[in-house]
Amino acid sequence: MGSLLRMNRLLSSIVESCNCIIDPQLPADDLLMKYQYISDFFIALAYFSIPVELIYFVKKSAVFPYRWVLVQFGAFIVLCGATHLINLWTFNMHTRNVAIVMTTAKALTALVSCITALMLVHIIPDLLSVKTRELFLKKKAAQLDREMGIIRTQEETGRHVRMLTHEIRSTLDRHTILKTTLVELGRTLALEECALWMPTRTGLELQLSYTLRHQNPVGLTVPIQLPVINQVFGTNHVVKISPNSPVAKLRPAGKYMPGEVVAVRVPLLHLSNFQINDWPELSTKRYALMVLMLPSDSARQWHVHELELVEVVADQVAVALSHAAILEESMRARDLLMEQNVALDLARREAEMAVRARNDFLAVMNHEMRTPMHAIIALSSLLQETDLTPEQRLMVETILKSSNLLATLINDVLDLSRLEDGSLQLDIGTFNLHALLREVLSLIKPIASVKKLFVTLSLSSDLPEYVIGDEKRLMQILLNVVGNAVKFSQEGSVSISAFVAKSDSLRDPRAPEFFAVPSENHFYLRVQIKDTGIGITPQDIPNLFSKFTQSQALATTNSGGTGLGLAICKRFVNLMEGHIWIESEGLGKGSTAIFIIKLGIPGRANESKVPFVTKLPANHMQMSFQGLKVLVMDENGVSRMVTKGLLTHLGCDVTTVGSRDECLRVVTHEHKVVFMDVSMQGIDCYEVAVVIHERFGKRHGRPLIVALTGNTDRVTKENCMRVGMDGVILKPVSVDKMRSVLSELLEHGVVLES
Repeated sequence: MGSLLRMNRLLSSIVESCNCIIDPQLPADDLLMKYQYISDFFIALAYFSIPVELIYFVKKSAVFPYRWVLVQFGAFIVLCGATHLINLWTFNMHTRNVAIVMTTAKALTALVSCITALMLVHIIPDLLSVKTRELFLKKKAAQLDREMGIIRTQEETGRHVRMLTHEIRSTLDRHTILKTTLVELGRTLALEECALWMPTRTGLELQLSYTLRHQNPVGLTVPIQLPVINQVFGTNHVVKISPNSPVAKLRPAGKYMPGEVVAVRVPLLHLSNFQINDWPELSTKRYALMVLMLPSDSARQWHVHELELVEVVADQVAVALSHAAILEESMRARDLLMEQNVALDLARREAEMAVRARNDFLAVMNHEMRTPMHAIIALSSLLQETDLTPEQRLMVETILKSSNLLATLINDVLDLSRLEDGSLQLDIGTFNLHALLREVLSLIKPIASVKKLFVTLSLSSDLPEYVIGDEKRLMQILLNVVGNAVKFSQEGSVSISAFVAKSDSLRDPRAPEFFAVPSENHFYLRVQIKDTGIGITPQDIPNLFSKFTQSQALATTNSGGTGLGLAICKRFVNLMEGHIWIESEGLGKGSTAIFIIKLGIPGRANESKVPFVTKLPANHMQMSFQGLKVLVMDENGVSRMVTKGLLTHLGCDVTTVGSRDECLRVVTHEHKVVFMDVSMQGIDCYEVAVVIHERFGKRHGRPLIVALTGNTDRVTKENCMRVGMDGVILKPVSVDKMRSVLSELLEHGVVLES
């Protein structure tokens, strides 16, 4: 708007100056001619100025962004055309109206021409700035063209790299990788020759290993310390080298102008400490050398994108070689692992065969050894109850003592065997802990009284009466430990203390692996057996719980032990999640055996998983069995005779059979008890028990069935209970043991012995 106002003021001043020139007193026609004259003058001036400005504008810029200027030029051209058209009527005489129209048209043309000329003066600087932007955009466009060229070159290089990488990494064979690399580089870059120098085993030389054209004998070597090699190995970029260098003299003689040669290092990843489940350690201390040669007698030179391609390919070759090396190591490790697995499988099968053979041997020996032991102990106990001279009684007692020791040794060996192979399981049930401890005391007292030892039992007030655990194993531990205390004490006393272990006494620095966790459902029983015996030296204490091992002091006492008792006790205690140890201040100062075991607390006082049988009082041991009809089934004639002798001695009316069919034919309602050897070969004794149950129906109308077995495993006992047997008796059996068994059967209708 400011520029328009300035132009209006300029036109007004021009018109005023023209009015000064024109005399207002002239006639009207002359006055019109004068105005036409002035208008033609300005039109001419505008015609001469506008082309000059347009020529200058066209030279400076080809961009015309102002639309309103185009409209103004359109109006100017139309008015100029109209003015010249009207002039056609001015050559002859014309009317006043034509003159007025002519004058008006010329005045308007003059006005538009002046405005257009003045506007161009203001528009041209803006258009010049547009020209500047145009030049800037041209430079940017040129830069973009160059960048696009680089991008296209990179894309082409990337395409070649992907193609080469695909070819190189399509296999994991080291030789195929290297040969494929040379072939693909030679084809992609149109090389005359491409070679790969590999380090020798000593690492002091490079050996020509692969070539593209096969024009050079493979196996040439050059020292690795050459300056040109050190130059290439010192950087990870491609290096131009002289065609006359030792590693580049690979062309046939006669070439006039050798092409440019470049070289690049290829890292060789060396594997060490390879493991199956871990990534191997890598070492990049060694390099191979790749040499690439352009065709001879040509002006071709290496381009930047070609050198970049070579660098990328060298890296990809290094990666492919590392994968191939890992594969080779993994294949070797797999082969080694397969060999180890085969050896382990063979060792496992041999171990399983050895375990089966041992178990079969133990099962057979268990049965075969217990059968004669049964005869020896049974007949000796029968002989002991006859009238004997003192010398004969001493001999019989010696036989019984030795037989019992041998039976204990058999039990210990079998228990230890099952403990070591993990087949022994605890027989968990509810039992009377106080009664068990008092029973141990009653069993030990007769032996201690012979040696005039004073044995005491102390039970804490907070010790639960009924507990959950393995009654038989706890009894075995107590009898073994207390028996040792009595055995190795010649005078003095043996004290047994049992109480609930406090939390502060559960941790023992001698057994850091023992970690007790108290809870509301169980507690830890602590038992201490203190004696005034021969004592133990501190250096012998760690060996007491080893198999077949005795301290020097114990060995000199000729105690007759085998060194298995404490070893088995320790394993039983470990099964009960406990700990056992022995304390002694030295020889002649006695010793204290301490063990801690984990026992459960039953929800109700009489709750039990296994029926609890109260031990018979002493007067029941003299119960009479006169006329009691008993059936004995045993295939072994000696064992059958011995069992019959025991029962006959107790007053029973005994019938013996040696087969299944004979047993089922003979058994009647008159038989109150059936003793059945469940170790008979070829006879399913469990089936015999089932048939007896089915034949006689309810329990009060059928005989009580008791299994005689030499197997101490839990499976045998469970099988006997499953088919409805009323008791399980372990051989060998003495007169007192048979009397106790019959008493329990007649009193409670059941007898349980693992």
